[in-house]
Amino acid sequence: MPTPKQMEKMTAAVRRNMPVAPGLAPEDDLPPEYWQALLDDRRAETKPGHPAGTQRLCEIPHHILRVGCSRCGRLVEIQRVDATRLYGADAVWKEVGRRTLDNTCTQRTGRHEEDGCWPTFD
Repeated sequence: MPTPKQMEKMTAAVRRNMPVAPGLAPEDDLPPEYWQALLDDRRAETKPGHPAGTQRLCEIPHHILRVGCSRCGRLVEIQRVDATRLYGADAVWKEVGRRTLDNTCTQRTGRHEEDGCWPTFD
């Protein structure tokens, strides 16, 4: 147990390290910089003019399509030609990537909520 003098020193140290501006209250709106950082994040689902994963296979210019799993760390690549042959030219890349990962998934628990991979699109 600290002595009263040690407790006073600890209190003084805490007061020195306190932030000058108070933090946000739970009912306050978040600053615009926070929302812009979320939109600028490369993992954002939809960016203006950049619909990640929502493009049809016929609209994607890349020849190799990659989808990774955030759960097990696997990376699966499929050529756009093969994906078009298997799923059709009008198939959405997000669904094709999810199905490609699920077809080769090794994380099977038997519970529907926990089964499968967690796709991240490159």
